[in-house]
Formats: sequence, structure tokens, C-alpha cells
Amino acid sequence: MKKAKMTLAKEFKIGEVDKRLYGSFIEHLGRAVYGGIYEPGHPAADENGFRTDVLKLIKKLNVPIVRYPGGNFVSGYNWLDGVGPIAQRPARLDLAWETTETNEFGTNEFIKWCKAANTEPMMAVNLGLKGPEEARNLVEYCNHPGGTYWSDLRRSHGAEQPHNVKLWCLGNEMDGSWQIGAKTAAEYGRIATETAKVMKWTDNSIELVLCGSSSSGISTFGEWEATTLDLSYEKVDYVSLHQYFGFKLDGDLEKQCKNFLARSVELEEYIKTVICVCDYIKGKKHSKHRVNLSLDEWNVWYHSHGAKFDKWSKAPHILEDIYNFADALVVGLMLISMLRHCDRVKVACMAQLVNVIAPIMTDNGGSAWAQTIFYPLMQVSNYGRGTALLPVIETTRHDTIDFSDVPDMDSMSVLNEENGELTIFAVNRDFEEKIELDIKLTDFTGYKPIEYSVMSGYDLTEINTNDSSPVVPVNAPLPPVDNGHLKVLLPPLSWNVIRLKG
Repeated sequence: MKKAKMTLAKEFKIGEVDKRLYGSFIEHLGRAVYGGIYEPGHPAADENGFRTDVLKLIKKLNVPIVRYPGGNFVSGYNWLDGVGPIAQRPARLDLAWETTETNEFGTNEFIKWCKAANTEPMMAVNLGLKGPEEARNLVEYCNHPGGTYWSDLRRSHGAEQPHNVKLWCLGNEMDGSWQIGAKTAAEYGRIATETAKVMKWTDNSIELVLCGSSSSGISTFGEWEATTLDLSYEKVDYVSLHQYFGFKLDGDLEKQCKNFLARSVELEEYIKTVICVCDYIKGKKHSKHRVNLSLDEWNVWYHSHGAKFDKWSKAPHILEDIYNFADALVVGLMLISMLRHCDRVKVACMAQLVNVIAPIMTDNGGSAWAQTIFYPLMQVSNYGRGTALLPVIETTRHDTIDFSDVPDMDSMSVLNEENGELTIFAVNRDFEEKIELDIKLTDFTGYKPIEYSVMSGYDLTEINTNDSSPVVPVNAPLPPVDNGHLKVLLPPLSWNVIRLKG
């Protein structure tokens, strides 16, 4: 058995966790919308066509914000196609995903769905084929009370009150050759700056997210952020990061899996680098304004690569990863990394919410169920709100194919002083050995364990399906606090949630 030590104290504060860290993403892609959140005629559909069985699962996740309508889709999207009488909306070819978009579901339906899901909208504007004019018109349509052309158009569409969308993305992955209307850093920086100006002039209460690199592995990463921020720094509030992790299904599978479980180390470095670029530009400009980070696409994604579908079909099965236990562990580790940097990572959106690389799956006309990755997100979203505390950790370490000095045990904690609760999230990466974790609770007198939840003991490839969900957290015996110490045996390859109350 291995041993690890962790010291926690109330003064070890990183910062307040922004609830938007637990956001998600709905794009007009595959069955995310049609057959996912929206399916008129389904037995569980409400009067708006929203699937109530899906809404119940979303509410368990406690999702505070949802990004919409893309993603790659937004760079070819005319938002006017998705408003007004549904029968009069045009069907369009979506070049991003080679499907046909019916536009039955658009801006007003999304806002109505957000209210049903107890979440807030995070809207993206098209900076691929469109520009500042269309973006400022959309802000006026959504947020202006009335008495102008675009606000009165919204009211004529049945939305009397403004939508008050407060967070907006200035395009999507504009550095990618796959993007409709892709741009150089200088081109994007200029159009983003001019778009930001007119959007904020239309509504100065909104916040804006600048497109960062589409991944840390793209050749222009770092240079892209520096160039675009240099042009737009004072006009934007966040810069985006997108990060997906996969698993090579070749060679020594155990070595590959150990490497997979270490990928959160890569996410940490990505976050640190973008923070450095933001602060470099801040210093260069002698600015008092601070740009934070929006990790508005993140997840595990590799199972569905290469899946076939009929070109120009409507809502086909695209990117429907079926997640296993190993994926759940990686998602837990990614959430721990985000919490560790919550002082700068203020927004994050798991991509996506339903069917498309998602924690929730559905059958058309049938059931909805939670995938393995649903559970770490649910637990951190519900119990990871408050003040993030940086633990001092002593643990054994190992090397993998791509990473060295990887901690065998990784952990973060959140103190919710309003509820008098302390929650510790921990992952044991070791394949074979338990880790005896000795947690020193420096100034938590009177705090006692109220729940210990564990996901462990599953085959790494085990999955949940529509009729069988074996991979779920289970409650374990509560360890006592003895003289300010809490000792917990973390099973091999395990996701652990320890909750204490004062």
C-alpha cells in the first residue's frame, strides 16, 4: 500500500469558484438538439417539444450556463434563419458538419429551454461568414427592451421581455483551417475588436470571450493569443481554451492508459501558458484590466472518430462517444485541474451536453441515461462551489510515455462556508495499489464526515447503457476524524468524493 499526505487550512485560498466553471455546450451538431434536448412527439416531451427526461438529468448536473449554437456550426449560421414562425424558417446546408439544418430550433427556443433547464445562455456570434453588423443586431434582438427595429422584431416573435444574455463568444476556433471563414491572427484580432466595440456599445453590461487557439497542439498556439489579445485586450473579458483528450488503442494498452490518466498534466500546462500570455499583454499595455480564461470546450473525445453517416441528412448520429470508466477518471482529473486554477478559469463548458461527446445519451423516441462521465461532473458541480483551497500534497509519483513526475494521487478541495461544508475530490491513478491518504485538517475543528462516495473496481472499458448502469458512485464507510486527521484508503484507479460538515 502506498501512502500520501495532504494538509488543508482555511487560509490556503486559491479563490472563489465561479459557478460557470460547471457549464456545458449545445451545438447544432448531430443529435445534440434534435433528438437530444428537443424532440416534439416524444412521450416525455413538454408543450415546447423539450424532453423532460433529459431535463431531469440536466438538473441533476446543476449546469449554470450553456454555450450555443456552436462550435463550428456558428461560423456558417445566420441567426435570422432560426427566429420567427417555424413553418417559414428555411432549411440550410450546414457546411461545418455536412448535414441539413431545419432551423426548427433557434434563439428563442434556446432561451425558453434554458429557463426550463434552470441554466443561463452563453451565446456565440458568427465571425466566419458574418461580422460586427450581424453580431450587434443579435445583441439588440436579445437584450434591448423595445422600441427599436431588432428588439421589436423579437417582441413580434412572442418574446416580449428581453433575454438579457450576458456572456457572448466572439466566434469559434477562428485559427482552424476546418473553420468556415478561418482567419489569420491579425485578421481575427481586428474583426473581434470591432465586433466587441459595437456589441458593448449596444449593451455595456455584457461580457465577451475572445477565441484563443483551437488547441494547445496547433502550430500557432501562443503566438495566436498574443497577437489577438494585443489588438483586442481592453475590449474583451476572457480568452477561450479548447481541450479534448483521447486514448491510443495500440501498443501496450496499460502504458497507453497510464498516459491517458496523466493527460490532465497537459491541461495544467495549457492553462498556465495562456495565463502567462494574458498577463504579458496586460503588462505590455500597462493595463489595469484583467482577462480571465474560458475553457469553453473540454472533454474526452476519441471513441467516435471516423464514424460514418449520410451526408446532408438531418440530425444523424455523429460523434456519439460511449464513455467508459477510464474516461470518467480523466474527466475527474480535468475538473481537479480546473479547480486548481479557478482564480483565472472562470468559465468552462463540457462539450457537449446530450448525445454528442456528452454525459447524457438518448434514444430517439426512447429513454435517456447517464454515461460514466456524468457522475464526476455532477458531484463537482454540486459540491465544488465555494472557496477553492490548495492542499499541500505529499504523494508518490510515476512516469508515463509522455509525462514525467505524475502524482499517483491528485486532489483538490472546496470550502462552502455558507453551508459549513468541506469537500475533497481525489483520484488514485495507481492501477494496483491502494493509497492511504492522511488528511491533516488544520483549522476545521468540529468538522465530521457526512459522506464518502467512490467510483472504483470497474474494468477500465466498462460502460453504462440505456438498460444497464453499473458504473456509478457508491457510498463507502465514513472514516472518523482523529485528532485533526482524516485517514482514507483510496482504492486503486478510483474517483473519490469526501464531504465533511462543521
